[in-house]
Amino acid sequence: MKACVRGAVAAVTAAVTAVALSACGDGGGSDSGGGSRPRIGVLLPDSTTARWEMNDRPLLEQKIKELCGDCEVEHANAKNDVAIQQAQMDSMIADGVDAILLVAVNAKSLRPAVAKADEAGIPVIAYDRLAEGPISGYASFDGEEVGRLQGRALLKALGDGAADARIVMMNGDPTDPNAVAFKKGALSELEGKVEIAKAYDTRQWRTEVANMNMSGAISALGADEIDGVYAANDGLAAGSISALKANKVDPLPPITGQDAELRAVQRILADEQYMTVYKPFAPEASAGAALAVAAARGESLDKVAKHQVRTSTGSTVPAVLLTPTSVTVDTIEDTVVKDGVYTIEQICTPQLDAACARAGLT
Repeated sequence: MKACVRGAVAAVTAAVTAVALSACGDGGGSDSGGGSRPRIGVLLPDSTTARWEMNDRPLLEQKIKELCGDCEVEHANAKNDVAIQQAQMDSMIADGVDAILLVAVNAKSLRPAVAKADEAGIPVIAYDRLAEGPISGYASFDGEEVGRLQGRALLKALGDGAADARIVMMNGDPTDPNAVAFKKGALSELEGKVEIAKAYDTRQWRTEVANMNMSGAISALGADEIDGVYAANDGLAAGSISALKANKVDPLPPITGQDAELRAVQRILADEQYMTVYKPFAPEASAGAALAVAAARGESLDKVAKHQVRTSTGSTVPAVLLTPTSVTVDTIEDTVVKDGVYTIEQICTPQLDAACARAGLT
């Protein structure tokens, strides 16, 4: 592992990501002789999920610079394409970056690239999604708890009618280890308490696929026979809601979500989506940045991580696992507004004035 020792890594706090892949060819990585600036590659999976470029990228960059003023950050986005991300990994390995922070498009497909980085002495920090292969560390939220929060919220929304309710499960991409964890957590709450009438796995987390699958569920079950929808994230919730609306379902059944996207918060106010799961971006980015900086400097990740996770290789690696929070109409102000993710002015468009007043968002 390359090293550029500068002292202890600061404790996990807030903020952080990226400059540009165009810098990948400039200069060499750090070495034991010193003199070169540590370079950290940040590989994000797509630009369709709002959080990656709007939240994670700037927060990661900010936090890395706070922890390591002379570190260079080299960013790339795979546009939801495995081949593109593999090429980006190859480029960063060839250019000799000192660490890679990776949100894998497909954990299994990226495993050879992770192994290649390890062979080159470049530590890989899995961020948000547990990548396969010989990773060095992991920063994310407790995925099963995300699913449990969603399942509990859906049961609460169904109330006394839960025992007779029929729900549709719109799960995430089965190649994403997080989606597997979300589904496991949700099923631990839902199985035996509701009828799961239809369940779908949504490749690449695509909103349009969720829309198509929900349309199929409506055709199979009937527009009035769906009492609730487990949607693994806000994009899948949006696709499901558009299909329900297109089939004149009114009122909409309770629908879960995740990521606390602005549109999802607005849908909650409009009584179109029941809840979302808020995973504060700043603490996660802070943890990922601290792990990446420590790895780039050749320092122990145990200074940052308080947990361990077992990887696909069977080894355990240092991990930071954060606690997610459920957001409903009653908790918007105490979560995403209080934390400064969105302002009331951003949330409360003129069309939502009355709903915001009812929710106390004035």
